[in-house]
Amino acid sequence: MTAVLDDAAAILEREVRELVRRRGIDPVRERSALAGLVADAVSDYTDRTTRGLVPALPDAVETSRTLVDLLAGLGPLQQYLDDPTVEEVWLNGPAQVFVARGGQPELTTTILTSAQVRDLVERMLKSSGRRLDLSSPFVDAALPDGSRLHVVIPDVTRSEYAVNIRKHVVRASRLDHLVRLGSLTPHATAFLDAAVRAGLNILVAGATQAGKTTMLNALAGSIPAAQRVITCEEVFELRLDVRDIVAMQCRQPSLEGTGEIPLRRLVKEALRMRPDRIVVGEVREAESFDLLVALNSGVPGMCTIHANSAREAVTKLCTLPLLAGENVTHHFVVPTVASAVDVVVHLGVTPDGERQVREIVGVTGRVEDGRVETAGLFHRESAAFGGRLVRGDGFPPGEERFARAGIDVRALLATEAR
Repeated sequence: MTAVLDDAAAILEREVRELVRRRGIDPVRERSALAGLVADAVSDYTDRTTRGLVPALPDAVETSRTLVDLLAGLGPLQQYLDDPTVEEVWLNGPAQVFVARGGQPELTTTILTSAQVRDLVERMLKSSGRRLDLSSPFVDAALPDGSRLHVVIPDVTRSEYAVNIRKHVVRASRLDHLVRLGSLTPHATAFLDAAVRAGLNILVAGATQAGKTTMLNALAGSIPAAQRVITCEEVFELRLDVRDIVAMQCRQPSLEGTGEIPLRRLVKEALRMRPDRIVVGEVREAESFDLLVALNSGVPGMCTIHANSAREAVTKLCTLPLLAGENVTHHFVVPTVASAVDVVVHLGVTPDGERQVREIVGVTGRVEDGRVETAGLFHRESAAFGGRLVRGDGFPPGEERFARAGIDVRALLATEAR
């Protein structure tokens, strides 16, 4: 940071660093104390400036903010993390710092050095306990504020660090919040709320940044208060508003190559923890097999998956478990998916960055010619983005589970909620 400050700011930075060291302040944990120290240091520096002892600061207020961000935050990137309109920050290189606002990417005017980028990454990883080196050139970690960090280093990348910071922006903790955001209609919301309360297994599908994690958080808001929830994630992202919850994340191997805890292990362990619900952040590989086994054991669950449509999500879930081993066959997986998954919610992003539910389908439980049958419950009136989410002609499975929860699902689906 000093390299991009003028002489006056550089002098003040050295003085503040020395004061922090002498007073034993932890800049990250004692940010308010640091801010007070910086304010006093700037005031003293300004007084010396009037007496001609040191060069003048170009902007005392801006210098104060920059110093606090430098010592307690992420320096030049902190302004974007503090900006509530910024959803994601990524660096393709020191001179290519991008942000996303409303789903739209913007190239910022921020220019760093390669050394600054490495220092920032090291600082971000310090609190996560995760490592990044030639033997482990990728890292996925959570920042203290819940943001998700992903870094790739050379020689996997051509010459510079590639850094992504996906901010944890809680847009919805309940389904009715998504109605206000325009993602759902009241009728579809009433059905999804009932489906969660009835214990149906729900698959949330969509592309990157379509709002899958937000939808999962909102769906979890309908879980009955007395139920115990176990979550399994690669990196902590979910913030469920649930009273009885245990959250688990994966662990990287040590320098000796031992101690790794993959997502498959977490899903297996979750079944030993007396769960009333299992929530898996995302399935990408063989852990989908363990999730199917869990759902087929009678424990309701929810998870997300990358897919371009609800139908493709079901097809993908029929394929991924085959990665679990040669003894796992299509003849076992397809009927298991048909019986274990009940509802698929597919999300999309409009060209202007608005996230919306594109369709909701029910999985009937039947298999025809090796394909799992689905029934359209809700869909957009038009194939183009912007059409209203309307009721389809399909019907969800598990009517008896709705009945046990005191829900007349036929009446609920027949009458549009107001």
